[in-house]
Amino acid sequence: MTPSLTPPLVAVAHGSRDPRSAATIRALLDVSRGLAPGLDIRESFLDLSEPLLTETLRGLYAEGHREVVVVPLLLGVAYHARVDLPALVAEVTADCPGLEVRVSGVLGIDPLIETVALDRLTEAGADLGDPDLGVLLAGVGSSNVAANDAVAGITTRWQLRRGLLATPAFASAAQPDVPAAIARLRLNGARRLAVAGWFLAPGLLPDRIARLAREADPSVIVAGPLGPDPRIAGLVLERYDVAASRLAA
Repeated sequence: MTPSLTPPLVAVAHGSRDPRSAATIRALLDVSRGLAPGLDIRESFLDLSEPLLTETLRGLYAEGHREVVVVPLLLGVAYHARVDLPALVAEVTADCPGLEVRVSGVLGIDPLIETVALDRLTEAGADLGDPDLGVLLAGVGSSNVAANDAVAGITTRWQLRRGLLATPAFASAAQPDVPAAIARLRLNGARRLAVAGWFLAPGLLPDRIARLAREADPSVIVAGPLGPDPRIAGLVLERYDVAASRLAA
């Protein structure tokens, strides 16, 4: 079978020991497939879930593909995007002569994703017009200060543009953690709490954040992950289109 002239899209996510995570990523890519039915879209993972990115790239090479676009399903430019991903791509291209892999920009901090996060809050029952509501935007946390600052910047925009009392909270590697973020919100006048998740999929870290928030306030509203939303599925295709056009050039 002759490969298509259009480079395949290989979406790569973190991977997780929680099977719900990979299932959600596959559901998201099914939405992307529905939006671009002629495009060959493959899922892959950096670690912990299958198929791994390296396996997927080698499989495409064995099928005869020589051009591939990798779209990182990552919400920030931290260690995975800056170090792990380029190293894995370099490992494969060193073993596969003639294979050209173009890595797109990450999904990153995008207004569309911010809107999805707010919609998840509303769906969970949060009244975003409530002046007594304090919102935690919960992310993974990183040793990369710029990645953490980018998440904090979202909460600043929510305060300035939407009047939300909001603060970031991180699951690991950064401050404030969930208890500290809740204390900050209460100090600033929050009487009710809600947690927005800066996660694509459910998993161990979102569960940990929800548990800590409920320990602090059993009535806290916890929004679901961003999930297989058509807006995010479309953004995956936008990232692909930009990278594919550079590959063609």
